[in-house]
Amino acid sequence: MKTLRLAVPALAVCVALSACGGQGGGGGTPTPTPTGAQPVTSQPTPDPTASPSTVAPTVPPRVKSPKPGGPSTPPGVGATTLSGTVQGGVEPGCVLLDGYLLLGGPRDVLTPGARVEVTGRVEPGMMTTCQQGTPFVVTVARRS
Repeated sequence: MKTLRLAVPALAVCVALSACGGQGGGGGTPTPTPTGAQPVTSQPTPDPTASPSTVAPTVPPRVKSPKPGGPSTPPGVGATTLSGTVQGGVEPGCVLLDGYLLLGGPRDVLTPGARVEVTGRVEPGMMTTCQQGTPFVVTVARRS
């Protein structure tokens, strides 16, 4: 009985200490990572005395999309060009070309039945609401 009276409080202390050690958000010194680097705990605050020319913009500049049928630009690295007839998908607003689900691009050009040439990139891991096709992000589309 005396052993039980000593074991229960000892067990309670062990449980309390392991619970405190498992909390990640508590104050104190952060636990060093295996490389010795300290984990980042907050975003650095911008220097109010810095000139505007040294502060990086947080919003990327807008890129104008080319007009349908206008001059084309050379495709970027990893770009693919497809051509054929656009087909309607099983879901409203979904259009396909040769088994690729066309995402983005000018919707007035990418209509079912239209013969087009599109340039863009395949994004097989992208989630969509359409039930078919491999996602293809269109950067340039024109009627052919």
